[in-house]
Amino acid sequence: MCGGSGTRVWPESRESLPKQFISLFGARSTFQLALENIDDPLFEPPIVISNQDYRFLVSEQVKETGRAARVVLEPIRRDSAPAVAVGTELAVEIAPETIVAIFAADHVIKDRAAFIASCRSAAEAASAGYIVTLGIKPAGPATGYGYIKTGKPVMDDGSVLQVEAFVEKPDAETAARYCAEGYLWNAGNFIFRADVMQAELRQHAPLVLDAAAEALGKARKDLEFLLLDKEAFSRAPKISIDYAVMEHTDKAAVVPADIGWSDVGTWAAVDELSPHDSDGNSVRGHGIVMHAKNVHIRSDDHLTTVVGVDNVIVVTTQDAVLVLDRAHGDKVKQLVDRLKAENRREALEHKRSYRPWGYYQSIDNGPRYQVKRIVVKPGAQLSLQKHFHRAEHWIVVRGTAEVTRNSETLQVHENESIFLPIGAVHRLANPGKIDLELIEVQTGSYLGEDDIVRLEDVYNRV
Repeated sequence: MCGGSGTRVWPESRESLPKQFISLFGARSTFQLALENIDDPLFEPPIVISNQDYRFLVSEQVKETGRAARVVLEPIRRDSAPAVAVGTELAVEIAPETIVAIFAADHVIKDRAAFIASCRSAAEAASAGYIVTLGIKPAGPATGYGYIKTGKPVMDDGSVLQVEAFVEKPDAETAARYCAEGYLWNAGNFIFRADVMQAELRQHAPLVLDAAAEALGKARKDLEFLLLDKEAFSRAPKISIDYAVMEHTDKAAVVPADIGWSDVGTWAAVDELSPHDSDGNSVRGHGIVMHAKNVHIRSDDHLTTVVGVDNVIVVTTQDAVLVLDRAHGDKVKQLVDRLKAENRREALEHKRSYRPWGYYQSIDNGPRYQVKRIVVKPGAQLSLQKHFHRAEHWIVVRGTAEVTRNSETLQVHENESIFLPIGAVHRLANPGKIDLELIEVQTGSYLGEDDIVRLEDVYNRV
């Protein structure tokens, strides 16, 4: 499942580029790490269920791992139950007894061998008719997770236990008691036989199952993606699989799993997964810490310094700075909600916007002008388009641009420029083997991204 927005690790994670696609630590995104975790003979190639807006991010990051995946797109946002229902229906098409594993793309697992072993135990119990979750052995009395109360073993080797109850997020005192009594964290991963989950959805959440089945039946191909039918999928209630099925079923079981799991749900969790110096400080990018302890700095572009202030997290991006007492990490989502209420662009978008052909990045803007840096991948091209309200000047900084302007096709080389007047039909392409980089200066009465009329597009965005 790869469609969340990850607001709790703003400002790096935003709706235009959520946390599952970001390298929060190391070189890979959490989505790519999740793909690597299931690169094992136990698993078939995965089905990725994501939001339509993220389709090209998903495709690009799958290719970067050298793996294959089937990508299914949700046309509108829904919670986890409709996604699980879609995955279940796809598995039933293969065979009713197919074993399905549901994982989140934004979680991290440090002990892959233990993870594979836990999945094997869960798959064995699933084949016997149980819906199995991986229950995480708590690292401490955390209040940010739901808990699982375990019961008697359901397998002879004792590796899988009954679930007596799913418990909501507790207060600190209750969480400490849960840990002392052997409760497990609910990580939200599930392994089950397809026909078993289908029957449970039909009994406990029939509207979810019906909408998912109809949306899948009316789905259409969009390039290499499968796009669910919007009208049918919109009828699915917004509900998690925990509320829809797991709190009602009598088939729930759990594998106690010590696998180094984290949902990377707060900046403090990111810090815990990062390397530290002898004072507990962690710096990624351009940062300096002096006379302070337990400081986490993230700054890829600007120099960020902390002097004499302990226990803070500072995240600097090109257009926003977050200074956070690590004890208040759960307040970041509330901050993002306030930014949205104030219609702040920074709540949703980065200055850099990714597209299937590459990306563009805002450099400067003012009344009647805007300056962007545009990077086009080798062999890629933008749509054939025109604008009603703006003209554009392109200056090539690196590579060679192939520019269509009305009826002519031109080669524009490094240190050369071209002018595209208002209303000109144009296209930009990179015929070379290196990235094409150019500076775009827009001038006109309206410079919004919705002043683009696409006439042709290899990415089906017309």
